[in-house]
Amino acid sequence: MSNSIQQIVSDDFDALNQNVVKQLHSEVPLIENIGQYLIDAGGKRIRPLLVLLCSRALNYQGNQHINLATVIEFLHTATLLHDDVVDMSEMRRGQPTANVQWGNPSSVLVGDFIYSRAFQLLVNIADMQIMEVMATTTNKISEGEVLQLVNQHNVSATELDYMKVIHNKTAILFAAACSAAAILANADATVQEKLHTFGLEVGMAFQLIDDVLDYDGDSKKLGKNIGDDLAEGKPTLPLIYVMKNGNAEQKRLISSAIKEGGLEHLDEIINIVRESGALEYTQKKAEERIAIAKDCLTVVPASPYKEGLELIAQSAVKRSK
Repeated sequence: MSNSIQQIVSDDFDALNQNVVKQLHSEVPLIENIGQYLIDAGGKRIRPLLVLLCSRALNYQGNQHINLATVIEFLHTATLLHDDVVDMSEMRRGQPTANVQWGNPSSVLVGDFIYSRAFQLLVNIADMQIMEVMATTTNKISEGEVLQLVNQHNVSATELDYMKVIHNKTAILFAAACSAAAILANADATVQEKLHTFGLEVGMAFQLIDDVLDYDGDSKKLGKNIGDDLAEGKPTLPLIYVMKNGNAEQKRLISSAIKEGGLEHLDEIINIVRESGALEYTQKKAEERIAIAKDCLTVVPASPYKEGLELIAQSAVKRSK
């Protein structure tokens, strides 16, 4: 699915990839090495694709959308580098994480370099409204990460607590990609708001499905280890659902897993989550988000680019197990 979306903006997507390589250049070899490692790891580049599709759907004729898409990709990449250190993750996109390869200090510092390079590119774009969106977004992402840390091992975490975390940690960058593209294309405030909501709802759905796949996925296809969130004691929605609706024994086991972390009872917990209806519930929540997202696209004129945005929305809830 992602390849067909990329083809809609193939020239822009090629320019994006070239710009990513160019902007990761540094005279410091370690930065070059880690940067190249991240590029070689691939990734669907969904967030920068949103920039390219939204800007073209709104008939943007300049070339700063390439820099804006690169900014979004860099903010995402820097966040992943820092996340993997915090979470002590060992696999990302099907290969060892940068912190496994080079150590935590290198990952954190190169993440800082990529963050700062993103803001250099924003200066080049020279739009204060876009700068404000990105500054607010990075601040909210940091809040989301801290909120997730606070909720770690918290057996009392509610569905609302979870939604606040994924709103800031994941969805807000999807929203920024879309609304900043609308600003770049000089769209009116209504279109900016609708595309912000579109991105936000797609991002929420994307994370909800990510949390489904943590219990119902294929580690090779996902590029990460099944049960990673459980090992870290993260109360994601499938676990929160079981804690609310499961029987006493199921609640006891899930509660212990959230409190202690680890994978000692992984198989048993996976079975509980799968049989409890938690995955269907989470999937339904994601599909509700996508329905809202699609409604927001009524402000965008018909074009192959709008079709690409619709495909991204659909693919968010139809990712591989």
